[in-house]
Amino acid sequence: MARRDIFHSEIRIALEKDGWCITDDPLDLTVGEVELLADLGAERVIAAERANQKIAVEIKSFMGQSPVSEFHKALGQYENYRMSLEELEPDRAIWLAIPVLAWNDFFQRPFIQKAIQRHKIELIIFEPENQTILQWIKQHTTAKF
Repeated sequence: MARRDIFHSEIRIALEKDGWCITDDPLDLTVGEVELLADLGAERVIAAERANQKIAVEIKSFMGQSPVSEFHKALGQYENYRMSLEELEPDRAIWLAIPVLAWNDFFQRPFIQKAIQRHKIELIIFEPENQTILQWIKQHTTAKF
């Protein structure tokens, strides 16, 4: 099993506080001979007459020595998980969860913003200390769940 991110428990609790039910920890996205494991799978009922919303969440702290290297890895994982979900669970969306400190610093750099837009990376910005989700960013608009 892959090593969990330092903020794994914090984002899991934050998602639960936000009304999500964690269904998989980790979420198996294996396709053929390629083993893929996203950090979390979650779903939430929006309303009785509507279908469940399902998400896969990849958690990254960006606390290492090279945030650029961590971003390369996160982007690759995100794209692979998106491709896997297209095949296995097309109704489940992939989200990248990052702490607010990474969002306020590294993710504000123009090159990183351009990469987020180009790859249509959906982001969950969370506060690890109080285990809360601050913002959902979907294609650069705030998504309300």
